Amino acid sequence: MMDSPPATDVLSQETPKRGKRRAPGERRKEFVDKAIIFFSEVGFEGGTRELAKRLGVTQPLIYRYFPSKDDLIREVYETVYISRWEDQWTTDLTNRDSQVRDRLIAFYDSYTKVIFTREWMRIFFFAGLKGLDINKWYVGRVRERVLIPVCRELHHAFGISPDAEITDEEIDLAWTMHGGIFYHGIRKHIYMLDGGLGETLQVETAIDMFFAGLEKFYAERKLKQV
Repeated sequence: MMDSPPATDVLSQETPKRGKRRAPGERRKEFVDKAIIFFSEVGFEGGTRELAKRLGVTQPLIYRYFPSKDDLIREVYETVYISRWEDQWTTDLTNRDSQVRDRLIAFYDSYTKVIFTREWMRIFFFAGLKGLDINKWYVGRVRERVLIPVCRELHHAFGISPDAEITDEEIDLAWTMHGGIFYHGIRKHIYMLDGGLGETLQVETAIDMFFAGLEKFYAERKLKQV
């Protein structure tokens, strides 16, 4: 259970640091930006009391903007994961003016520039360890807006009937490709180890390995349809 506003708290007697009065929207954004850094450093066990100390404000002031820690975490999720998501990605993935492989490379080149950051990676892992819904929400978004559209495009590319069902096996194969690319970010921002391939070559290698497996997978599937 996340901590909620205390009835009484010694910090409520503190006087915030004086300075130029900020508009509520600006102050709220400051709290979220600092919370992103805070949670990426200490995880979601970190409380709003410590966050308030870092901000130089009282704990009740944070709760004036966010009624509970859960509300603050949801705002962090919206800022780190949703606001950086580009709807154009799905549109570009389904644009058949170019080959599926080229579309995937272009997508992951753009996508990794968004997710391969210290804050994004560490918050994602801390949320998973804490059992928060952030990971479930985001994984669901990737599945619906990236992997399923990609599988439909693969059906078209490999001559599978447009009415054919997208199977769990196909989704698993797509997750394997996605996970291989994602792991490059894990090494860099979680383990602090940077591989020798570089991000662009890592993306291309993962996608080419994915396609190598698809050749056999779809050949067998078409045989079953005969």
